[in-house]
Order: sequence, then C-alpha cells, then structure tokens
Amino acid sequence: MPQTVARRLKIGLSACFQHADPARSLFTNKTLQYVEQSIAHWLMSAGAMVVMVPCPTGETARGDTSLAHYAEWLDGVVMHGGADVWPGSYGEVPLREAWVGDRIRDLYDLALVEAFEQAGKPIFGVCRGLQLINVAFGGTLYQDLEFQRSNSLRHRDPESYDQNYHDIELVEGTRLSRMYPGVTHARVNSIHHQGIKHLAPDFEVEAWSYPDRVPEAIRRKSKGGYIAATQWHPEFHRTGSAISTVDDTAILDDFLGACTAARSYAPRSRHVTPGKIRDRAARLLRQALLRR
Repeated sequence: MPQTVARRLKIGLSACFQHADPARSLFTNKTLQYVEQSIAHWLMSAGAMVVMVPCPTGETARGDTSLAHYAEWLDGVVMHGGADVWPGSYGEVPLREAWVGDRIRDLYDLALVEAFEQAGKPIFGVCRGLQLINVAFGGTLYQDLEFQRSNSLRHRDPESYDQNYHDIELVEGTRLSRMYPGVTHARVNSIHHQGIKHLAPDFEVEAWSYPDRVPEAIRRKSKGGYIAATQWHPEFHRTGSAISTVDDTAILDDFLGACTAARSYAPRSRHVTPGKIRDRAARLLRQALLRR
C-alpha cells in the first residue's frame, strides 16, 4: 500500500556548489546550488521525500531561515559527494594547487552537520560526506592517497569514474558487519583521491579498503545520535550489473530506520557541546566569506 505524504520521511540532501563565474554563458556570474540526481533517486527508492538544503547565507541572502530550521523540520540529512575538502578545515595547507578544495562549501557543510547533530537527527555521508564528517568531529585527511601513502590502490580513475572498483574488508562485530552476516569481503566503486588519515574521536572504522587499508565506512560509537558514512557511492551501484558489488539496500534501510526512530524522540534542547564540532571559529569566517 502506498505511503501517505504525512508518513513519508523527509530527508535533507546537502547542496553542491558552482560558484559565480563571469565566463559561464548560462546563469552568468550566479552561484548555483544543486544535487546529483542519482543520490536523490537512491533515497526516493525507499519512499523518502528528498529536499535539498540550500546554503542560507551569501550576497543574495534574504529572510531569517536557518540551517537549524531545516534540522528541526527534516527527519535526517545526507552529506553527498563533490569537491575536495579544503585542507585548512583540518589544519593543513594545500600541498598542491589542485588540492585546494572548496572552502566555502566546507563551511556550509560543517554548519549543516552541526545543525543536525545538535537537533539529534541522523546524518549519513557519502564519499566527500564521509571525509567532511570525519573532519567535523576532529579527524584529518590525506590530501592525496597515492602521493602520501605508499602502496595505495588507485582510488580514483578519471576515465572509468564510477566503474572503478576495489575490494573492502568488513570489520567483524561492527553494525555494518551485522547487516551482512557471513560476509567478510565485498566490492565497491571508488571515486576519491583523498581519504581519512586520523579517524575522529568517538568514531570507529566499519570497513577498510583491501589490501591497502583506507577507511571505507565509519560510524559514531556513542549513543549521542546516528552518524555513519561510506567512502564509496552506494547510489552509483547498479542492480543487476555484471560487476558484483555490495547490495546497499541494508545501508539505506539502516539510515532510514534511524530517521523513523528519530521522529518519535522528543526534540532535544539546542546546545553546543565544546569540542564536538571542529573549527568553531569557522562560524564567523563563514559569515564573513559568504556575505562579502
């Protein structure tokens, strides 16, 4: 029986950015915020209603709608892939110009994670989303895996893109491993060149790339709220593909199940726990950057 609109989960999806470009012929010199349709369709496949959460600040900003309002209204949020994370977000300088990332998007994403974490709403990250979550809670990244780690697999291939695959090893005893009883290894797509260097406190690795051991899935260990992420793109896995990959239905059901459970919780009082989200000073920097 089809779900009524009122019963359907409302899931937020973080925005990707195309910054203002005077050379662009369409929407000349306008900032664009958008989502990649595969991840929206992945969430919708389970009946969820997907809402992009736009950045509420910038030179065209009007009104008082905030990320906190979205966090209160929605049932959960997905942080999806895209540009590199700016090394300054975890206290480093870019080793190469090509790895400078997107500082503006980082500040928006950090604020979005904070808003949903403080509201006690589930957070799920994909690819860049995993990296951003790790940084938000105090972890660091490799700016480039092949450059900084010896014997690293090729985690990103521009030519094969979402058809680049490698194996992962599930960590026994984790929640992810319990979703796949009897499975110790699986195959996933790989579209990243950055990766976790130091894992954020209070998080655990649920899957490693095999055999080079880069974190491929993480989850918060505490009972403070559901936060999990995968380095691979579950939304790009194709049912019935000739290439065998992990069935991501269980991962989607796990996240949406947490969102359903969160609906029954009383709203948490909003407070900031010192040390929970990295770069508290970024709030002021964010406002200065996005309103200039």
